[in-house]
Amino acid sequence: MKLKLGIVGLGRLGMEYAKNIAYRIPDAQLYAACSIQDNELKIAKESLEVPYLYSSYQKMLKNKDIDAIVIVTSTNQHADQIILALESGFHVFCEKPLAIDIENCIRVQKKVKEFPHLISMLGFVRRYDRSYSEAKVKLDEGLVGEPVFIRSQTADKDTFAPFQVEFCTAGGGIFHDYSVHDIDLIHWFTGSNIKKVWSLGGAYRFEEFEKAGDADNAFAMCELENGTMALIGASRVSSFGHNTFTEIMATKGNLKIGDPPNKNRLQISDKFGVRHECLDSFYDRFREAFVSQIKDFVNCINRGVQPDLTIENAAKATLVATALTNSFKENGIVHVDDFNPKMKF
Repeated sequence: MKLKLGIVGLGRLGMEYAKNIAYRIPDAQLYAACSIQDNELKIAKESLEVPYLYSSYQKMLKNKDIDAIVIVTSTNQHADQIILALESGFHVFCEKPLAIDIENCIRVQKKVKEFPHLISMLGFVRRYDRSYSEAKVKLDEGLVGEPVFIRSQTADKDTFAPFQVEFCTAGGGIFHDYSVHDIDLIHWFTGSNIKKVWSLGGAYRFEEFEKAGDADNAFAMCELENGTMALIGASRVSSFGHNTFTEIMATKGNLKIGDPPNKNRLQISDKFGVRHECLDSFYDRFREAFVSQIKDFVNCINRGVQPDLTIENAAKATLVATALTNSFKENGIVHVDDFNPKMKF
């Protein structure tokens, strides 16, 4: 019998999640959908044939035929919606990040511990990308030795920047929205936590982000507890396409993922020179990883086991993203534990 999933949030990314559940997850059914936008509910009904539609999240949670909730709303709603789903008896998957402040991370952690029989999972999709997961295997095997320096960045195509201005406050800003992926990867690859950060940035092209207290470009130097160094980059102004990559310099070699950011292996030679085309968006880059991620969530429910990617992983990433944001605003070095001594892992 297929698991019945209810999704809340049918925006740009939420609709892709909905399509994946409807068409590409054999063991699941898109049983219910919730949005405050009538046009999004219309698409869910007419194109995806979702049986139950809601404009109220609380009303959707009263449908006890649903097995699990998938949350793809703005970051500032994640904590409350996760907690409500768990209290209503549902397994829950939530897009990253966990929250935009530490207090809400702690609230969710406490609530998850109250419901150990329910599966709770956060969406750090890069762990499900074949290239990133292969890099993890190679590191664990000791192929290139111990990581010394990691450079990891997230850069969106510039055409998406005007759209993002409206949502940067609700999303917590560039470090929560972009860098949280890189933070999680660095923790995952090294098995250590970031302990000290210094971040810089600004609105170099789109002054609207400065007015919102955010940036369109930012970089952060980090020191991990085990001594590994890391440089985290974020940009909203990539002119040629989505440009996410990670490079790991280690004691016996290097690993590099996603650089150059080729669309495929096609090389074009024409009047413009020799070149490769690039992908437009993060979803294009990680399309198959998004499917694998939801498949894993469904499999965890069916097997009754918690995922390897835990709420604690997500809380750690949010803690560091919050420290990066504070460092950016204060223009100084931040010790992560000193910044928030309430959260210890």
